Amino acid sequence: MSDRLSVFKTYKLYVGGKFPRSESGRVYEVTDSKDNWLANAPLSSRKDARDAVVAARKAFGGWSGATAYNRGQVLYRVAEMLEGRREQFAREVADAEGLSKSKAAAVVDATIDRWVWYAGWTDKIAQVTGGANPVAGPYFNLSSPEPTGVVAVVAPQESSFLGLVSVVAPVIATGNTAVVIASEKAPLPALSLGEVLATSDVPGGVVNVLSGRTAELAAPLAAHQDVNAIDLAGADEALAKELEIAAADNLKRVLRPQPVDYFETPGIERMTAFLETKTVWHPTGSLGAGGSSY
Repeated sequence: MSDRLSVFKTYKLYVGGKFPRSESGRVYEVTDSKDNWLANAPLSSRKDARDAVVAARKAFGGWSGATAYNRGQVLYRVAEMLEGRREQFAREVADAEGLSKSKAAAVVDATIDRWVWYAGWTDKIAQVTGGANPVAGPYFNLSSPEPTGVVAVVAPQESSFLGLVSVVAPVIATGNTAVVIASEKAPLPALSLGEVLATSDVPGGVVNVLSGRTAELAAPLAAHQDVNAIDLAGADEALAKELEIAAADNLKRVLRPQPVDYFETPGIERMTAFLETKTVWHPTGSLGAGGSSY
């Protein structure tokens, strides 16, 4: 009996809930830490980046309008699906980051736990960042957080999976949609994550994953007039400065790169970075000795 040939995996982008190849038809070689060839990944173009923004904008209304409880259920479903594909991701992370099997498995476990952590925050962040404000007058004054919109995310270069999820999950947990540039040298875990998102009840377009040259993709996203914010987590100092200047053209929110230990339990800073505060005034009626009346 002849030896069986294994089915070779073709990695694709994840845009608008679908899996296109780059419109340019380009690919680039992805290698492991020892320069052994792993796969050809799509080399995304500026056109792919623009298509991803269109998909993210189209998905924003439905995702931001969903209840926080529903978003939490969807994020928890992502964790469930990752748990079922734990071995695959451990293998990809080991190849991408040059880790042992046990260390790669620990990274995947921490990543799954990170999804669960943010799933639990979706219906609680409003209580922490919003509330009633004391004012002098017969008014209720209430502040509540709202998502910023479409967020471009330059994913961390070294932490291809845990770092990726640590910057993407807080963006979508609060109702934003994301266009993600995967780690340039280790994009495979991010591209496989797209397959999980597609089967986890995450609406198409909420997360869009691009692979390719970070600088080539980040520049048009930073300057894009329909991108509301950008996370520069994976940009080096020189690139971050260029992107921040480009982002100023339409007053994007910018989260600057900073040293982060992704194994540490995160705070809420990455969620609040891409939230706007809406304040509503409402008359209470006349105020008498006995209190307010309507």
